[in-house]
Amino acid sequence: MVDSVFVMPGTVAAPRGGILRDLHNRYETVREALSRIDKAARDMGLPNISTRLIEHNGTSDRRGPEVQYLEIFAVSIATHHMLIAEGAEPVAIVGQSIGELWALAAAGHVSVEDAARLAVARSEVLTRQSWNGKMLAVGVDGRRAESLAGLMDHPDLVLACENAPRQSVISGPRQLIEHVERVADSLGWPSLPLDVPHPTHTPAMARAARDLRATAPRVPYGSGRWRVCSPWLGRDVGDDDPVDLVAGALTSRVRMLHTIRQLHAAGADAFVECGEWAVVTKFVEASIPGVRCVVPLSESDPVEVVRALVAESAEAAGGAPFRPRPSAPPSNGRGPVVRVTLPAPAGPVEPAPSAAPSAPSTPSAPSASSAPSAVATVAPAVTSSASDGLEYETVLAELQTLYGDFLGYPPDLLGEDDGLESELGVESLKQVVLLGRVSDQFDLPELRSNSSLLSVGTLRRIAESVVAGRAEAAGR
Repeated sequence: MVDSVFVMPGTVAAPRGGILRDLHNRYETVREALSRIDKAARDMGLPNISTRLIEHNGTSDRRGPEVQYLEIFAVSIATHHMLIAEGAEPVAIVGQSIGELWALAAAGHVSVEDAARLAVARSEVLTRQSWNGKMLAVGVDGRRAESLAGLMDHPDLVLACENAPRQSVISGPRQLIEHVERVADSLGWPSLPLDVPHPTHTPAMARAARDLRATAPRVPYGSGRWRVCSPWLGRDVGDDDPVDLVAGALTSRVRMLHTIRQLHAAGADAFVECGEWAVVTKFVEASIPGVRCVVPLSESDPVEVVRALVAESAEAAGGAPFRPRPSAPPSNGRGPVVRVTLPAPAGPVEPAPSAAPSAPSTPSAPSASSAPSAVATVAPAVTSSASDGLEYETVLAELQTLYGDFLGYPPDLLGEDDGLESELGVESLKQVVLLGRVSDQFDLPELRSNSSLLSVGTLRRIAESVVAGRAEAAGR
């Protein structure tokens, strides 16, 4: 038997338009859940949540944080219902930050409507507090991140999240976080500010927590169907008041790394992300190398991926050995990645270690996902004319030197088509730092926000983007 854990992301980017179209058409349970979220939203004076998610509309209309949270919830609960409809059964459900609320709803401890109302109440108290804070992902372990935060000696500047062995999140006042970022850079520690509507997991949120306990609608707690593990409580959720759970998390540290390892030690073989991108599962991969991770919505056929997992579970239950596979590559930010067959390499490809942006979740940094050894991820190509060939070679050589100096590799060992994360082991936060240096070196500020260069992760793609960017800047 393959024991699967369903994981629910916290604060991630707004989902793509149309992401739930197929699930909405296929499953009555998905349609019902989305209808219930829509009704709750309308009762609170918000627009329908599902409309954008089931139509082919690729942009978010940015209707505020409440809508963003409910859209994330809708994607998580719809994915959960698809998994259950196809026969997948979790041994536990885990949520990160506000994702714990999605987990409670998925497990049946609270109703979908109550979860939606509580998510909106949480957002409203955070908006009322209007704290000038910030969160920063740092590519080091929790102990060093905590020491870094401690240098400033401020009660509200704390280690907020322990996501993976080498990814932590610090939360605190904006001005102090900017100091922390500069110190991290001087130490050579990669870091990335997180774009979240409400920085949390710091004692600074005590007022918002009190406000939530005083004003949020009471939520009845029922007996759920599945076990829910809480990374901030450090235990399973029992007969806990849902409002207290959500309020308590606002000021508490999220220990996702520890929860993941405890579940794996207890027998969990696979982790399935109920979201659009690999966010929490990137932490899983970094924490437990070789573990099976599945992100159905990042695949071209999510249902087939889930059916394959269920079939493997049945096969394992019949006595055949379980054969883990690498996790699915995520969306590149412009739609699902394209999967193409390539000749298998001579040796095995190690699974890569996280955000984004994922980032992203409790927020996580954006990250490139590892690809199976016979599968490559392909983003829309940047074409160059023959006349750009010499410039491409010059740019590539400069990139090989820049990346080689940073990583300690001889430049000639950095192949233009080598996967930066999957083959060279360059962590996602380091890729963010390096892309920033490329942006500065070639005076192309737009490269910093080009997430496809992180999800594709090769020097060829970066060099092509530099050549195209310089040509555009020159007016050619």
